[in-house]
This record gives sequence, C-alpha cells and structure tokens, in this order.
Amino acid sequence: MSSTTTPEIPQPEAARNFLVVCVSLTFCFVVYSMLIVAVPVYGLQLGASPVVLGAILSAQYLLPLLLAIPLGGVVTRYGGRSTLIAGAALMVVGLLSVHFWYGYPGLVLGQLLIGLAHLQMVLSAQTIISNLGTGPRLEKYFGWYATWLSGGQVIGPLLAGAILDAQPGVGSVFAVMAVFAFFAGAAAIFLTGQARERMAVKRGQVGFRAQWALMRANRGVQLSVLVTVLGMFALGVYGSYLPVYLESLAVTPVIIGVLVSLRAGVSMLVRPFMARVIAAAGGREATVLLSLGALAVGIGFLGLSEQVVWLGLLAVIVGIGSGFTQPLSMVILAESVDREKRSGALGMRLMANRAIHFLAPLMFGLVLEVGGFALAFGVSGLVIAGFLLFMKRAMQSSEAI
Repeated sequence: MSSTTTPEIPQPEAARNFLVVCVSLTFCFVVYSMLIVAVPVYGLQLGASPVVLGAILSAQYLLPLLLAIPLGGVVTRYGGRSTLIAGAALMVVGLLSVHFWYGYPGLVLGQLLIGLAHLQMVLSAQTIISNLGTGPRLEKYFGWYATWLSGGQVIGPLLAGAILDAQPGVGSVFAVMAVFAFFAGAAAIFLTGQARERMAVKRGQVGFRAQWALMRANRGVQLSVLVTVLGMFALGVYGSYLPVYLESLAVTPVIIGVLVSLRAGVSMLVRPFMARVIAAAGGREATVLLSLGALAVGIGFLGLSEQVVWLGLLAVIVGIGSGFTQPLSMVILAESVDREKRSGALGMRLMANRAIHFLAPLMFGLVLEVGGFALAFGVSGLVIAGFLLFMKRAMQSSEAI
C-alpha cells in the first residue's frame, strides 16, 4: 500500500481532538441507531407496505449519494470543526421535522435532512482522525473511534425500544433524538488546532472527475470502497429489516432493541483489538476476507429461524464482521492518498457507502415481497459471498497492498 506523509500533530492536541470527535460522533450514532428501530416501527404504524417502507428507509441515503464528494471539498475548505457543528444543527432540524409533522411528508423530509447531516458529521470526523497519525497508530485511532460509535449504537436501539414500549405510537422518540444531536454539535465546539484548519484546494483536486481518476488508479482506494460497499450492504439489510422481521414475529420493541444493540455491542468489543487481529491474521487483506465471510454467514442465515437465541448468535457473527470492515476501510483509504485529497476520497467512499445503503433496502424489499424473509436474507448473504470470492481472486492475482 502506498504511504503518504502526514504532518506531525502535537500529542496533546491529537488526544484532545480525538476524544472530542469520539464524544460528538457517539451522540450522533445514538441518534442514527435509534432511527433504525423508530423509523420502521413508525412506517408500519402508518401502514407502509414492504416496498413503501424500503423507499422510506432509503430516503435517508439519497442526498448523501448525490452530495458526498462535493461535501468532501467543503470539509477541506472550511475545516472539520465548522462542518461538524453545521451537520449537527441540520440533524436537529430534520428530527424536529419528523416530530412535529405527522405522517409520510414529515418522515420523508426528516429522513432526507438527517441523512445529509449524518454524512457531513461522519465525513468531518473521519477527515480529522485520518490526519492524526499513520500505520499501527492510525489503526488504533480508527479502531477506538469505531468502538465509541458502537457504544452509541448499543445505547440507541435500547433507548428507542424503551421509549416506544412506554408510550403510544412513537411518542417523544424523535424529540429525544434531537436533544442528542444538539449535544453532538455542542461537543464539537471544543475542537482545536488541525481540526479548525482550512485548506485552499482547486475544484479539480476534489471534484467528481478527480475522485474517479483516483478510483481508477489507486488500488488502496479500490479496496477501501469495495470493503465499505459490502459491509454497508450487510448492515443496511440487517439494520433496516431485522426490526421488521422481528415485528412480524410479534417480538416486543424492547427485545428488538436488544437484538439490534447486540450486533453493535459485539462490534464495540472487538474493535479495540483491530491492530492485534490484523497482525495475527497476517495483514489487512486477510482480516478483510475473514470479516466479510462472517457477514455473509450472519446475514445469509437470519431468516431460517424464529428463535431469539439463534437470531442472537447470528447478531454476534454479524457484529464480528462489521466490527472490522468499516475501520479497516477507513485506514486503507487514509494511507493511500495525500492529505489534501483525503476529504474528497473519504467523500467518495461515503458516496459508495450511501449508494448501497440507498439500494439495499429497496432490493431487499423487492425480494422480500416475492419470496419472504428466508429468501431475502439468503440472497443477501450469497451476494456478499460472491463478491468475497471475487475479491480473494483479485488479491491473489495482484501485488499485496
């Protein structure tokens, strides 16, 4: 893998900014994971069919799909701190839209705004962290960053399930999310130094053409994007339709929240050990293959049983796979491009991420309507397995990154 030069940042500044970013994005992911439970339940209460529900779930990823790369340039020009705060403010607006405007219009508008806000916050955070170090140090940073986010993903579904179980309808769940989004923006105020830095870049360095050229020429970027696409496909299917599947089995909202949180909890536990696992597995590529294999198994067998214990075991397997795919994808990309190009490249990665998040619920909804949950989950697992075999052959036929 090509290595790039990152200016040395004083350790106190790096530690402070890392902690602030982790706190801010943990609040953000509490909101994001609460949505995983609340939006499907809200959609079902409105009488949405599987296809309509898939469209509602996918709406969150429409604007990020179109604007991820341009937003990468915005982060570079205005700095991670400013764009992180602006993203949190936009998220508050989106959540309050859902809370105060009952029905499909408010829900769809909220999904659009929340999706754009979440993209901006994640892109800002990843840009800040990617500049904090290289090599094993960067692996540890991204491993712990992902661990914090998993903590938010553990809390969110449990909190959403408890609120939904205690109140009729969706109650105040979206208003509670708005409070967490406000805290995310407030935390980002304390970012200093490099996180506030603005860089003057030409449009040709961060635009669509530049990212496409980088994608064609840089194998590290290619691997990063493919890993994030497969990982997000699995999580999109799991997060969007596991609550629907459990709802169809008459499982209570509290148990739904527990099973959704279990996946995130396992991811949180394994991520601090990412650097050690990479060393034990024989490198990043081997770790990528093992992680994607776990996702294929965990997703593929989800629809074959109605037993909560079996579903919990599969949640653990999905948690192990997803625990490594996303931080690995970020590390590989960060070390494959120069600093001034990272925000744009991270934007391209997130565009691919959101594209598959947009398409996965729609595709799953169509298969679900034709053949039920067993077929839909099974096909999803086979898709991941097919790309895993393709990736393994590509790695064997070319030079190791």
